[in-house]
Amino acid sequence: MLKVTRWCIAHRRRVFIAWVAIAILTTVLASAAGRNYATNFSLPGTESQRALDLLKKEFPAQSGDVDTIVFHTASGTVDDPPVKDAMTKLLAQVHSVPHVVSVRSPYDPGGEVQVSHDRRTAFATINWSKPANLLPNAAGKPVLAEIDAVQVPGLKIAAGGQVIENAEGFTVGPATLIGGIAALVILLFTFGSLIAAGMPLITAGLGLITGVALIGLATHVTSIPNVSTDLALMIGLGVGVDYALFIVTRFRENYLAFGDVQRSVIEAMDTSGRAILLAGTTVVIALLGMFATGVSFMYGLSIASILAVLLTLAASLTVLPAMLSRWGHRIVRTRSSRRGMFRRRGAAAGEEVGADAVTVQSRSRWREWSRTVQSRPWPLALLSLGVMLALLLPVFALRLESSDAGNDPANTSTRDAFDLLAQGFGPGFNGPLLLVAELPAPNQTSGLPALQAAVRQTSNVVAVTPARTSPAGNVAVFEAYPGSAPQAAATTDLVNDLRHNVVPPIAHGSGMTVLVGGFTAGSIDFSHVLANKLPLFIGIVVVLSALLLFVIFRSIVIPIQAALMNLLSIGGAIGVTVLVFQDGWLASVIGVEKGPVEPWIPVLMFAVVFGLSMDYEVFLVSRVREQWVRRRDASEAVADGIAFTGRVITAAAAIMICVFLSFMFGNERVLKEFGFGLAAAVLLDAIVVRCVLLPAVLELLGPTTWKLPRWLDARLPHINIEGSSARGELLDEPRTGDAVEREPAQV
Repeated sequence: MLKVTRWCIAHRRRVFIAWVAIAILTTVLASAAGRNYATNFSLPGTESQRALDLLKKEFPAQSGDVDTIVFHTASGTVDDPPVKDAMTKLLAQVHSVPHVVSVRSPYDPGGEVQVSHDRRTAFATINWSKPANLLPNAAGKPVLAEIDAVQVPGLKIAAGGQVIENAEGFTVGPATLIGGIAALVILLFTFGSLIAAGMPLITAGLGLITGVALIGLATHVTSIPNVSTDLALMIGLGVGVDYALFIVTRFRENYLAFGDVQRSVIEAMDTSGRAILLAGTTVVIALLGMFATGVSFMYGLSIASILAVLLTLAASLTVLPAMLSRWGHRIVRTRSSRRGMFRRRGAAAGEEVGADAVTVQSRSRWREWSRTVQSRPWPLALLSLGVMLALLLPVFALRLESSDAGNDPANTSTRDAFDLLAQGFGPGFNGPLLLVAELPAPNQTSGLPALQAAVRQTSNVVAVTPARTSPAGNVAVFEAYPGSAPQAAATTDLVNDLRHNVVPPIAHGSGMTVLVGGFTAGSIDFSHVLANKLPLFIGIVVVLSALLLFVIFRSIVIPIQAALMNLLSIGGAIGVTVLVFQDGWLASVIGVEKGPVEPWIPVLMFAVVFGLSMDYEVFLVSRVREQWVRRRDASEAVADGIAFTGRVITAAAAIMICVFLSFMFGNERVLKEFGFGLAAAVLLDAIVVRCVLLPAVLELLGPTTWKLPRWLDARLPHINIEGSSARGELLDEPRTGDAVEREPAQV
């Protein structure tokens, strides 16, 4: 760390110019190459995936996504000549759109199921050549253009489905701008200097610009969903500003002690720099844990988020010390420092001023708060634990399902199509189930009537379409329309009923292999797979992060405490998300519809929140340990740790909350859900856990926190997290008891 810092200071102009050049170059390359976003929902071993693979092999024309064009006439019926002529012409034009394989019109023979009972609403189905995630995002735009060109009085037309949804896209609104402005305001309030406030934003900006460009280039190498960039911006902006904030704060503190810019930068990087390196590592470990889910969709989200975190971390460790060495003297003023939270210790004549020359004001608010918590550790520990457990309870009612188009923003084609279908036919027509039957011999369809009859008689099935047979006669397909919406629990029950009770007896008796697939069934399988892999994912991330903390902090208590408290933060955040998005508490206030929680949200939320919680854990505990190494007084170490970091952790949390909540201004439900969950997690973690529960627990444990058997200490690798100054003081002291600290001064 010290070598890198000294090099960056010595070549500060080159470092800054290099970062700017890299950001510009990667952005130009990404713009020239374009973005090739792709969403890979491959789910090996699931029934919906087997159905899709069979269709790709035997019936390619039916293997792509199926979208709908819904039309409703305010007067008359869909059979009136003006309506019929306009729609027939429209459907013929849609058939000629690239990537469209076929269009099934309600006016075709056998299309009666596609016309409502009052004959005022009807729909056509569009069969695309590939699944939506394999088609260009703009594939559905010609369809929307053709629909907009139809002008018949009283006729309303809308298109829905995944291809159309991709074509309409979504917007995050002014999220990044609002988040950046909020961060600047908080930094100005914290530092009282525009230069000091600007440095974290410049650092995070350089890292994010480069990271977003690399994400764009990565889309040509692997499948990365189009939502990944926005998620990466959300995560990267938050952690990037936080990392730089902690370094700048430590620099200002050191400058009061040393009065020398270069030494202050080196000391800041030797302490806070090491802490953010550890914090960034835990975030990356948590994000890498998403690969344990075995779901390809999560891989792209993980890669994009990791790139954003790594680039902002790298910028904080290189370009920030370079800027501080040049302009650091302008962000600390002695006059203002006398009013601030730090003060210089008095030194005897001729005594060298050291890293411990700055202390926290004895009557600072954070020290007083720490003393308040430490004076009543049991009541406050139990109270804060009770709050977190109460917020955790809704998690047990969590239902993971993909939300349907009924949650799309108003005035979008997909939302209009959903509403028209639900009003004319019932909500289940927005999510048909595709039954794929592999026939025992070519064109041997004798078992199909019995299969269709059994499906038609199944509870919650309201309609079944005629079967279509592949050109080779090996596969037949037909749709079954549920009576419930795609996201409803009743639809999940129907899929399970068909797969386990209705289909197997008929398939066994007729020699057919029958699979229940389609987009709705695939979404149910996706939720099921993620729910089953969630415990493994959580276990891997918790164990790896705990081992890392165990080695670095050389304590048995700290990794256990960190794991449990981080799980409380995540559980509480998911519980609040369930209350708002699933149960509908205050949903209208934030502009969302009541519905299930997206299945990938808890996975990604856990990865990010666990990493961010570890950030605050590392920032606070590393300072507590540093003071413990210096003073050997556990209670004073906790008080000093809270006093030194309370203000900056609160400022960092406020920035994170503003950045995450800024995504509530977009029109995409999943981003609102994710941003809200992260904001709730940061609020709970920074306020309830780090400011109340953690200091109370550390006060109760006292010196036991730092005890480690000698035989175990001797076998652990030695990593310096406290910095050289504290380590030098430690090595000068004799060792007694079990709390051994023998590691070398530097790694």
